[in-house]
Amino acid sequence: MAEDYMYARDGTVDSHNNPANKNKTGKWKACRFILGNECCERLAHYGMSTNLVNYLQIRLNQGNVTASNNVTNWSGTCYITPLIGAFLADAYFGRYWIIAIFSIVYCVGMTLLTMTASVEGLNPSCDENGCDPTKSQVVVCFLALYLIALGTGGIKPCVSSFGADQFDANDEAERKKKSSFFNWFFLSINVGALVASSVLVWVQMNVGWGWGFGIPAVAMFIAVGSFFSGSRLYRFQKPRGSPITRIFQVLVASMRKSHVKVPDDKTLLYETTDAESNIKGSCKLEHSKTLRFFDKAAVEVEGDHVQGLISPWKLCTVTQVEELKSIVRLLPVWASGIIFSTVYSQMSTMFVLQGNTMDQHMGPNFKIPSASLSLFDTLSVIFWTPVYDRIIVRIARKYTGHERGFTQLQRMGIGLVLSTIAMIVAGILEVIRLNYVRRHNYYDLEYMPMSIFWQVPQYFLVGCAEVFTVIGQLEFFYDQAPDAMRSLCSALPLTTVAFGNYLSTLLVTIVNYVTTRNGNLGWIPDNMNRGHLDYFYWLLAILSLLNFLVYLWISKWYTYKKVTGRLG
Repeated sequence: MAEDYMYARDGTVDSHNNPANKNKTGKWKACRFILGNECCERLAHYGMSTNLVNYLQIRLNQGNVTASNNVTNWSGTCYITPLIGAFLADAYFGRYWIIAIFSIVYCVGMTLLTMTASVEGLNPSCDENGCDPTKSQVVVCFLALYLIALGTGGIKPCVSSFGADQFDANDEAERKKKSSFFNWFFLSINVGALVASSVLVWVQMNVGWGWGFGIPAVAMFIAVGSFFSGSRLYRFQKPRGSPITRIFQVLVASMRKSHVKVPDDKTLLYETTDAESNIKGSCKLEHSKTLRFFDKAAVEVEGDHVQGLISPWKLCTVTQVEELKSIVRLLPVWASGIIFSTVYSQMSTMFVLQGNTMDQHMGPNFKIPSASLSLFDTLSVIFWTPVYDRIIVRIARKYTGHERGFTQLQRMGIGLVLSTIAMIVAGILEVIRLNYVRRHNYYDLEYMPMSIFWQVPQYFLVGCAEVFTVIGQLEFFYDQAPDAMRSLCSALPLTTVAFGNYLSTLLVTIVNYVTTRNGNLGWIPDNMNRGHLDYFYWLLAILSLLNFLVYLWISKWYTYKKVTGRLG
């Protein structure tokens, strides 16, 4: 019996494919390599993306709207490709090998991007009148960017789940540490982002884009080295077959039996008789009373058994049905994160363009790039993450009685409120800035005599909102995912970033089309002093408020999953 407790009880194995020894593998000794990998990878990502809108404007000669839309489209792709990596990890290769393979693609993309900014013939020719890129140079630049987007697709959905796999969910002590892991995982992201938004943005604007992209490329190679260094300490979850296939089996079986009545007695629904699930590496799930149409797939009828065999396309277990139900229940919560991500995407677009019009001096000689203001978002996250983990949770626990202080849904809801306030604050600042322009007739002045540091509150509020919503999403989607779909469900909150960026592009495009009719300059002209960026912020604030009200209804309706039995 004592020997049983030496090994993880969640089905994980070590690097030699033996049951994972709890004393020799996993926990924080393995996670330090994963956190190091994430810190360096995020330094690489934010090091080239934080200031990308300025690179497209300066070196590729693109206007405000075009550069902004190209950044949000690319960023959106970075967060839609995780669905590819997540599916391959869950179904075929496992998280470790998907991270390894896609990291190589990522490194190739970073190297190529550095070459487009530094190698003669690949980088645009520039003079005092600006830069004149050729079509082939633009194509190579965007090829590099989208290779990075593909590489990110394998890494993002798997790293957080792979880190959480290092803690046994069946061990109470390790389960508590898993909750803290997500907080420290997000903190490591922002340590990398801090260096990127401060040092690297300054390098790009003052030393050169070759160095500015070369340093992130080196950081990515260091990230890969950190990840492989911990291989002998990791715990590995084996791939469990295609989750997409199991989902379609339930859909097909329930459609075939659309005329069948679901019995009131849940014990009459089909399930394996032993304590283990027939889905490899998964626990059984308790039957839930919602979405009863899908229960038809688990109703036994004549013809389901052919020569003693059961086709999963005709009859599915309760656990398999509950897998699909779990995904369906997650979708409304997932959708509520899209508007939040649209707000978040403004830090790399509209916040930067707003900052470009303001006084960027720190003292008489030093000038801070407008994109570097995102370091205050990062500092906010670095400040609030340990405060939340060590102080807010303990205080909230006294009033709520919940071991995590707030439920995951409550935590995400608080972040949605804070993001709405951030847009209101950004809008107020723009109203003040435009009033200053009108009062002093500064319409054609390149830099307003108004400090860029007035933008700090809006960045700080977005960072605080991230600590509540983004970390809450990481933990929520991992916990509520069926065991065999952890990578896939961890990719879901990442896709909200994708759709948030695409929505931002759509909103900017529509706003630009509507407001520039009849010869008007529009809300977001190239000369921001003659525009109305404040109206765009008000639009986002209203959408955020409506989204929060819908989220309250979704949270009240949501049913948490319940596990029973042992791993299959």
